[in-house]
Amino acid sequence: MTTPSALDTSVAAAIAAIHAAVPAAYQRPVVAIVCGSGLSTLADTLTDPIFIPYASIPGFATSTVAGHKGVLAFGLLAGAPVVAMLGRLHPYEGHALPAVSFPIRILARLGVQALILTNAAGALNPALPVGTLVVLHDHLALPSLAGMNPLLGPAQPPLARFVPLSDAYSPALRRLFFLAANDLGLPDSATAEGTYAWVSGPTYETPAEGRFLRAAGADVVGMSTVPEVIAARQEGVPHIMAVSLVTNPVIIPEKYRSIKDEVKQELAGKPAVLPASDTVSHAEVLEIGLEKGPIMRSLVERVVARVAAGELGAAPVV
Repeated sequence: MTTPSALDTSVAAAIAAIHAAVPAAYQRPVVAIVCGSGLSTLADTLTDPIFIPYASIPGFATSTVAGHKGVLAFGLLAGAPVVAMLGRLHPYEGHALPAVSFPIRILARLGVQALILTNAAGALNPALPVGTLVVLHDHLALPSLAGMNPLLGPAQPPLARFVPLSDAYSPALRRLFFLAANDLGLPDSATAEGTYAWVSGPTYETPAEGRFLRAAGADVVGMSTVPEVIAARQEGVPHIMAVSLVTNPVIIPEKYRSIKDEVKQELAGKPAVLPASDTVSHAEVLEIGLEKGPIMRSLVERVVARVAAGELGAAPVV
């Protein structure tokens, strides 16, 4: 007889608490949704929702970021049972990576067919204006490459030790997203595809860092999502999709302000023309999230409807 691991024991306790709080009809959701900054209004679409605070679930840490409610929501969306994380956990809050990925392991073991992750992100690619919804087809994870990988630590059999990520983002689920966008009549410019750069935060990128990430091939940058994708892959979630809402451009000036030149002008008796200073704020991120929340809700609802109708296995239209 195999002795349960500490992870298995913790997961079992969390699932038991969830099952005690929700009716049988909600205990095996079809889709799980993770709501990023400003996007917790996705839960407004749920029918007959039941809310479980993270603090009441064994093993769950508490979210401390503005715009993240820290609640697990169960309900019906497009007639199908779903579960939504209203707010996520981040390493920059002081949470260890196993704590960040623990909720995803719970969602996976509830038996979801698909995981939809949303986040707020800064645009590295100048072709992506604020408000664009970017469906991820790949990611660049500098923390993972440098020793902040959520799978570091003792092996957890029967979970895979070495997890491939080259196919982490489900083409079938991404296809349903763009079909949903077509259903809603969204203009082509409203959506895009791209690569997400995960950074630890909580500072926003310097111009040099933004320039580096752009040169490395990233289109958007943010402080979440990738640890969740990695955990979901290890847990065997069949289909994973992540959507970044561009809430701000990353500040990457073409050239730096030269204080030396300004001083030379000052000494020559010429008034220096001071350039405007651009910055990014979390309030701006939340504002755009709330503005685009209704569109995101509608898209997610239509994707869930298509998943529930069995369209994940449908062949692409030729």
